Amino acid sequence: MNTLSSAPSCTRCGPFFSASGIVAGYGQSQVLQGASIRVEAGETVGLLGRNGSGRSTFLKAVMKLLPSQGQISLNGAALERAKTHEISRAGIGYVPEDRAIFPDLTVRENLSVGLPPSGRTNAPSSARAKPWREDEFFDMFPNLKRRANVAGGALSGGEQQMLTICRALMGQPALLLVDEPTEGLSLAMVDQVAQLLKEVAKRGVAVLLVEQKLTIALGLCDRINVMGQGKIVFDGTVEQFNDSPDVRAEWLEV
Repeated sequence: MNTLSSAPSCTRCGPFFSASGIVAGYGQSQVLQGASIRVEAGETVGLLGRNGSGRSTFLKAVMKLLPSQGQISLNGAALERAKTHEISRAGIGYVPEDRAIFPDLTVRENLSVGLPPSGRTNAPSSARAKPWREDEFFDMFPNLKRRANVAGGALSGGEQQMLTICRALMGQPALLLVDEPTEGLSLAMVDQVAQLLKEVAKRGVAVLLVEQKLTIALGLCDRINVMGQGKIVFDGTVEQFNDSPDVRAEWLEV
């Protein structure tokens, strides 16, 4: 039996981020059938589902990387009519599944691409938030520091993934959309990605995480959404998800 629950949010101000009634697809194929997701300030929400369920499409629809319908808001500002660069400047960072680094730019140049326009700083999602800086990423990831002047295309897959996340954080986002960050990585690199995402949460940045590895998602997230057939079929805490084996059986297990 499908389960759909949600914790109450402020009826006056609404959730920090919401995307409701999202309809989107590719050509004549409609993937999303009115999906709705909310993320509160400083919250990490996992978006789970089988391959082809529409998770990556949802993130692309939020970023306006494909035609879509529905309502999108961040911190009270309506974004459904905004263009991709306007959504980014409003405070939403995006880490795509394919990493999309600039292969001919150095690590340092890739990071600088993520910087916000001069004089613009996104409002932090929490008083704990503080600006992200290049030097602290180099402290966290010595490999990136050693290869600061190496072209991005020469990095390993794991290094490229770290660079992509760090580049998105250089824009000082209030909300970070992350698509399959541990896909194809070694166990050591998976752990580094998880530690970085934990630090992101500590800094008060809200996160919407698409992740195939269930143990990673459950370890990082405050709340779980499950997508099936282009809609959200479950929304609840990690504890509620763990207490709903029917959801896992119907919408996640192969």
